[in-house]
Amino acid sequence: MQFPLAALIGTLSTFLLSGTATASPVFSDHAMAMQARQSTRTLGFIGCSMAENVAQGYVSVGGVRLWEPYGTSGMVVQSWTNSNSNSWRLFDQQAARHGKPTAVWVQICIFAQQGVTYDEVKRLIANARQHAAPGAEVYITGQPVYEGGNTCFLAGSKGPELTDSLAKRAAEDPELNVKYPGQFVLKPGEVADGCHANTAGQQSLGRQALAYWG
Repeated sequence: MQFPLAALIGTLSTFLLSGTATASPVFSDHAMAMQARQSTRTLGFIGCSMAENVAQGYVSVGGVRLWEPYGTSGMVVQSWTNSNSNSWRLFDQQAARHGKPTAVWVQICIFAQQGVTYDEVKRLIANARQHAAPGAEVYITGQPVYEGGNTCFLAGSKGPELTDSLAKRAAEDPELNVKYPGQFVLKPGEVADGCHANTAGQQSLGRQALAYWG
């Protein structure tokens, strides 16, 4: 018995289409993995809402290297000293999305009541290396400092200056091998609540980050 040519073509088309449909989830997973490996956002960060302010501004002015904000509000130094903390789990989720970062920005961010020690700063640096790609560069800064005599009530009097001085100390320690790109600065009129940046302040911080890291 001979089958009509149209019937054979229809059967072959059905087979090919069904095979493509079966394979598509595998391709989708592969494509997602490739996207993570090829992400341009290769600079991860840790810090609190002040780091989020920088990241928000950086994205808004067109920066593509630093990670986007990922929910680190309130995560001061002590949130990052344990390498298995929830803060680091959030970091690892971002690393899974973009690929393990080849550089990490460590922001020293504090609450006045808890403060910060130099040993805690060193622990943050070690943990950043543990969660980043092998050989990753580590940058370190303090919180933004303020022009015009402003004081951040959350960090306490001279709190931002303390974090900046510890970042400089770490960068001068040859055993730590970290880089201090410079201060982040907020000017009068760029602060929303005494601590955090308003929209203009975020963009100012973002431009500063763009000058530091491209």
